[in-house]
Amino acid sequence: MVTTAGPVAGPAESPSAPPGRTSPTALRILLGAQLRRLREAKRFSLEEAGNVIRASHSKISRLETGRVGFKDRDIVDLLTFYGVTDEHEREEVRSLAVRANSPGWWNDYADVVPTWFEEYIGLEEAASQIRAYEVQAVPGLLQTEDYARGVTMLAFSNPKEINRRVALKMARQYVLSRPNPPNIWVVLDEAVLRRPIGGQGAMKAQLRHLIDISQQPHVTIQVVPFQAGGHAGWGGSFSLLRFAEYDLPDVVYLEQHSSAQYLDKQDVVDRYMAVMERLCLEAQTPAVSVRTLRSMLRGA
Repeated sequence: MVTTAGPVAGPAESPSAPPGRTSPTALRILLGAQLRRLREAKRFSLEEAGNVIRASHSKISRLETGRVGFKDRDIVDLLTFYGVTDEHEREEVRSLAVRANSPGWWNDYADVVPTWFEEYIGLEEAASQIRAYEVQAVPGLLQTEDYARGVTMLAFSNPKEINRRVALKMARQYVLSRPNPPNIWVVLDEAVLRRPIGGQGAMKAQLRHLIDISQQPHVTIQVVPFQAGGHAGWGGSFSLLRFAEYDLPDVVYLEQHSSAQYLDKQDVVDRYMAVMERLCLEAQTPAVSVRTLRSMLRGA
């Protein structure tokens, strides 16, 4: 039986139910793409646009990729520079900027959400499809509360902070039960299922939860068994997020201990997508994977 270090924390606080609205992260990306199209239509360089708002070309790049918020003065100046004179169109863009700058529901957890993770929560909320390969632990969206607590206690010891982090993870899971939820397609290395994080009891409940949730039409779970040997996922865990909006590019998410990478260059995304497709072929089928989970639950 595996035990986790640190004090035992009490029940997680009730997570705040996230509002049913478009993620401000997604809105920033949409607005950035709109500004990029306007700039490119006029054949202005990043440097020229940057001069207009008294900023560097890298600031314009960050604006156009939705990595930073928007100042109304900058929006007004850029629209004028790009030749957008229609007042109704200008007001629509400015209104979108206001909505894009609004804090996400996760702002209530600002005390435990690192800045590098805020963007992922927003993208997760806006995604129409989330695909992930995991080699260490069950993905956050599919974790039970006790399993999530076990994972959190591996890195944190303060009971209050543990409760807050677990509550945040539970709040994120509302996307699974909302109207029109994203399609979740997860490939798990067998090591994830053999590692009883939180103890045997928590792991049994987690296996049972994976079996139950895999019956949902928008959730697919596959297992890469040890007997498969080496496989396409040798490089480590990653997530792929896709969006229904045409202007939102696919994003590859790579998480480290204290930072993360967000990759959206098409050639990079294509390489990760190819790895994911190979993993799905090398893994057990969803039906066989459920049988594997049931066998592990009986033996747990």
